[in-house]
Amino acid sequence: MKRAAIIWLWVLAMAAGWSPAARAQDVPQPAVLIADDVYMDGNERLVATGNVEAIYDGRRLQAEGIVYDRTQDRLILTGPIIIREGEETLILASSGEIDQDMQNGILRGARIVMSDHVQLAARELNRSGGRFNQLVKVSVTSCRVCETGRPPLWQIRARRVIHDQQERQLYFEDAQLRVLDTPVFYLPRLRLPDPTLERATGFLVPSLYNSSLLGMGARVPYFIRIGDDKDLTVTPFLTTKTRTLELRYRQAFRNGRIEFEGAVSDDDVANSGRRGYLFGEGAFDLRNDFKLRFDIEAVNDKTYLLDYSYYEKDRLDSEIEIERTRRDSYMRGAITYFRSLRTGEINSTLPTLVGNAEWERRLHPAGIGGEVRLGILAHAHARSSGLVIDGVDADTWADGRDIMRMTFSAEWQRGWTLPGGVLASFSAGLAADHFEVHQAGLTSQSSATEVTPTTELELRWPLLKATTSGATHVIEPVVQLAWAGGSNPFIPNDESTRIEFDEGNLFSTSRFTAPDRRERGFSAAYGLSWTRYAPSGLQTSLAMGQLVRDEQQLEPTGLDSFTDSSGINGKVSDMLIAGQVRTGGGLVFTARGLFDDSLDTAKAEARAAWYSDKGSLGATYIWLGRDLAENRAATISEWNLDASYRLSQHWTGSANWRYDVVADDSVRAGVGLTYLNECVEVSLSASRRFTSSAVLSPSTYISLTVGLRGFTTKTGDRSYARSCND
Repeated sequence: MKRAAIIWLWVLAMAAGWSPAARAQDVPQPAVLIADDVYMDGNERLVATGNVEAIYDGRRLQAEGIVYDRTQDRLILTGPIIIREGEETLILASSGEIDQDMQNGILRGARIVMSDHVQLAARELNRSGGRFNQLVKVSVTSCRVCETGRPPLWQIRARRVIHDQQERQLYFEDAQLRVLDTPVFYLPRLRLPDPTLERATGFLVPSLYNSSLLGMGARVPYFIRIGDDKDLTVTPFLTTKTRTLELRYRQAFRNGRIEFEGAVSDDDVANSGRRGYLFGEGAFDLRNDFKLRFDIEAVNDKTYLLDYSYYEKDRLDSEIEIERTRRDSYMRGAITYFRSLRTGEINSTLPTLVGNAEWERRLHPAGIGGEVRLGILAHAHARSSGLVIDGVDADTWADGRDIMRMTFSAEWQRGWTLPGGVLASFSAGLAADHFEVHQAGLTSQSSATEVTPTTELELRWPLLKATTSGATHVIEPVVQLAWAGGSNPFIPNDESTRIEFDEGNLFSTSRFTAPDRRERGFSAAYGLSWTRYAPSGLQTSLAMGQLVRDEQQLEPTGLDSFTDSSGINGKVSDMLIAGQVRTGGGLVFTARGLFDDSLDTAKAEARAAWYSDKGSLGATYIWLGRDLAENRAATISEWNLDASYRLSQHWTGSANWRYDVVADDSVRAGVGLTYLNECVEVSLSASRRFTSSAVLSPSTYISLTVGLRGFTTKTGDRSYARSCND
């Protein structure tokens, strides 16, 4: 077949170059015309036939035939016609007329496809200024449309639609929302963003809601685009028992961002009047590598967050901090305000206002080798209570005490590789801690200073073996010897009240969480880890370890510094055992526990999980023994199950369940079912909280959300899209 290709400068010359006014303007951008056959019909008409393509100014036009009429300055198109504008918009038509730069014209039997899924089908399309597309007798949908004659799942029918390509908005006149071609809603005027627009003012997906506590109602979010850098979402939440307004504000800056969310409610649930909460956070990059972060958490009613399922936090923290991290230095300063929502906790006797500052520097001396670390820590916390006596809580210190601490530390550490592949590391350090206690009464010293020298030697011997089956075994025994001098001063233990003994701190010189307490005397820690890697992807690991001291760690009051359930009270700790099995098929089993000489445990946890492309299934079990020193009056034994599975191409189910073994009762349970295809998402969920207290009652929540995909959500995952064979 003969194939002709010419540069369409001749066409543009006929359109503009013959006019003296046109010659005074800039030379137009060249266009390209490709066709099987191109010929002149007289002196005024250029005819191209057979697989015609015209490319001009980023637009690509394909048609069966094109006739350029110079006298009318227009292109007469014979279909099928395809016009591509960038990567987002495709226009299809059966016939039409358009000017030579494709800015103005009429297309008949037209269809616009945007972002590969939203379709606008019309009897006629009038194009003007290269910006506005006016469609007459229009059907709009993001559902797959097949030639079977069956209507789409949903569509919007309108007498006229104007598509503003510059503002990327769709304006509907006399619009009907139809479900399976049945009218369900009518709007005389409607505006929607086209799917190429990321952010636009308008309604978001609403949801229906039903709760035994809050009644039946709906959420209708409205998004307000204030500018390119900020937006506001206003969500009226109305039910039979509450009138709530939810707000979310976001703003981006050149060097950071902020986000605030909150709600105000006038309900029939509580007798405390209007209830509300405010959460916010922000982060900014400052000069000299400093970073500023803040967060705000505030609520005026203890049960509000749980009643409305906003958050399950029962201790709120608001903080502002400034931080800088470099290769050999670190700086941080923070002020934190805590507020407890737990029943039985009194905020006035809790350290609610806390300040922290720290500085650390690494040096690499050439003479002695290794690494030197210098550090300064400053900490202070205050209580609003003025009591100088001990109350009814578990500690033995004054309830209104305020404490300030300053710590200076220096440590040198170095490592070697010994014969046989043994890895050795040695460190020596010195720390000085100074304490100031206010409102201590007679329960502690008001001022104290302690100097703590430390030294530590650790030996590791990693061994590797490869078997004939292709499996690899790695065994690593570890031994650590440590010593710390000094003694703990007669200062309240406010920072190191909860100790977790695990693989992360088995070989630390002190397992306390803060320098207000330090482990003293000689200690030895030993452990062994084994890992097996199989060619099939099966990975198995096991680790165990134990700690031995020459003396028991005692408080100035004579009590053990560590609680019974910590596993490290006394001179010899419990045996720490942890293991994991991971298969190539996505199954993971992890367990950890502390076992005494009789193999009884005070703390244990295990989790089994399975992950695949279709879903996940997980089960977690925890055991915490009774320990009054940790405010745990009864044993905790709980199961927690969670599951999500893609039942079919469009259906996904989920479930969760939390069960209290000791009470033999459920704590929380929930199920969910979601239907998803290329044009609609329907989510139905139900949950129940079974627990009750003096301020909380058991409650059930049911939520239904129906979203029309295409305008407000991206559909990048095409595995949910239906085909015409479905």
